Amino acid sequence: MKILAIGKNYVTDINEISANKTGNQIIFSKPESSLVKNNNDVAYPSFTNQLNYEAELVIKIGRKGKDIDLGEAASHISEIGIGIDYTAKDIFNACRETKGPWDLGKGFDGAAPISNFKPISNFPNLNDINFSLSINGEEKQVGNTSLMIYNFSDIIAFTSKFMTLEPGDLIFTGTPASGTGEIHKGDHLQAFIEGELLLDFKMI
Repeated sequence: MKILAIGKNYVTDINEISANKTGNQIIFSKPESSLVKNNNDVAYPSFTNQLNYEAELVIKIGRKGKDIDLGEAASHISEIGIGIDYTAKDIFNACRETKGPWDLGKGFDGAAPISNFKPISNFPNLNDINFSLSINGEEKQVGNTSLMIYNFSDIIAFTSKFMTLEPGDLIFTGTPASGTGEIHKGDHLQAFIEGELLLDFKMI
């Protein structure tokens, strides 16, 4: 199973999309060991003093494909969930300064808590899905897929040029352009799709 993620994929105004859609998608990966499922609590990593959160919709690939045509790309999605793309910001910044890989700052154990998934049939319009994140009862991030620079189909078509997508692969599709921030031990995170609570855990 592959876990892929796309960076810097949301704008604050729909009119900003065309100017930002250069074709240069930022794609990175996380190992399977980064996943936390079933709303289990997540241990705050001992090696960082700056852990940042990004709430993201996660698409699950349902059928195998390579060089997938843009018009067929959405048919390769089987389910949608929501997850947190954690970044150990201090580690990540140190890696970037030396032009090193992002793995240590993005791929550590617990870096990708994910919810259970909902069938794609639950979402009649993939370009109009609402999602949000609350921390300790306070809403921190609000997103809608209409504000994506690269929509689900764009991501699938682009990524499949380089690698075969297979059933069960997960793709984190980007976080809203505002509201990201630092998480602390003891914080309670709750993430929603269309108002339904799907991800609910604490940092311990």
